[in-house]
Amino acid sequence: MLKELKRDKKIFVAMSGGVDSSVAALLLKKQGYDVVGGFMKYWADFQSVSGHAENRCCSSEARRDAMKVCSKLNIPFLTWDFQKEFKKAVVNDFISGYKKGITPNPCVICNKEIKFGLFFEKALKMGADYVATGHYARLATGDKKQGTRKRKSLSHVSCRMSLFAAKDKNKDQSYFLWTLTQNQLKHCLFPIGDHLKSEVRQIAKKAGLPVALKRASQEVCFVYDADLTGFLKKWIKPKKGEIIELKTNKKIGEHNGIQFYTIGQRVPIGGTGPYYVFSKNLKKNQLIVIGKDDKNSLYNEIALKNVNWISGEPPKSAKILVRTRYRQPLVSAKIMLHASRFMLYFDQPVKFVAPGQSAVFYNKENELLGGGVII
Repeated sequence: MLKELKRDKKIFVAMSGGVDSSVAALLLKKQGYDVVGGFMKYWADFQSVSGHAENRCCSSEARRDAMKVCSKLNIPFLTWDFQKEFKKAVVNDFISGYKKGITPNPCVICNKEIKFGLFFEKALKMGADYVATGHYARLATGDKKQGTRKRKSLSHVSCRMSLFAAKDKNKDQSYFLWTLTQNQLKHCLFPIGDHLKSEVRQIAKKAGLPVALKRASQEVCFVYDADLTGFLKKWIKPKKGEIIELKTNKKIGEHNGIQFYTIGQRVPIGGTGPYYVFSKNLKKNQLIVIGKDDKNSLYNEIALKNVNWISGEPPKSAKILVRTRYRQPLVSAKIMLHASRFMLYFDQPVKFVAPGQSAVFYNKENELLGGGVII
């Protein structure tokens, strides 16, 4: 698809200061497109519990790196401030979710509301024909995937956009893109989706990009040093309560705040266990735990909300493949609509499913069909 674009097309690249988005800009520039680098500032320099800045995602250092790359590539560099919008749409949703006892996925919300929301819309208003990011995913139109020359048609409907898992299965980020729509995908590009991470670094090294060896961030970007509990304690007042074993209904310990746990998380209880979070009783402030091999950890079915289909409509077949957390192996399931609510029925029970997380749908060709929020 990239090779089919007219060279006069203007492409805004969401620059993070990392190697992936930098190489995305490089590849587009090398192919002769009119490339503009855009850096998003969406988290203020608040101080973490340890006194360090929390905004690794958009720090002053990250901005400088993005600016250096744009200078190296001789492309314009823009900075857009989305701090208020990010706080409202992503951080507040994240905190609110934990207060309610669920486990939100901030990357999914950020992609929907910020990267492919505010940034996307502003870029198009400024004349962009396309918006590109450093996500590891592949986009197809008709019978061709971005970055490939010959592909069989994997789309069920002609003249529509289809999204696929990346070539690098260890870095694939299609899981976080299930909220995208046809109107958005028609203006999106994912230049590195057909490359392995090792290849991306080699491309950066060969081009002399200053971020070629920069380490990628792994955790929630606005939480410094992966200290999730420390971050949440700034917004949620800790309240001690009982840890109850489901099997015996007896107290076996105390927790320091029910909101700081997620379903399936191991709970350290001295001298016993191991125990894992089964559920949370918010009214009684009790953390309910079970043993590792307890059959109560297995889910045969789950309900979903906010379901989105990439094609704009459900597939003809109810049989799909599902991932209920990032990097979890795909499992077979059947999706059915009951009383205006989508239900997933697993062929084999799935262990520890957390409300608030995303259930993401694929077919056997690794095409991303859509997804929904687990309730």
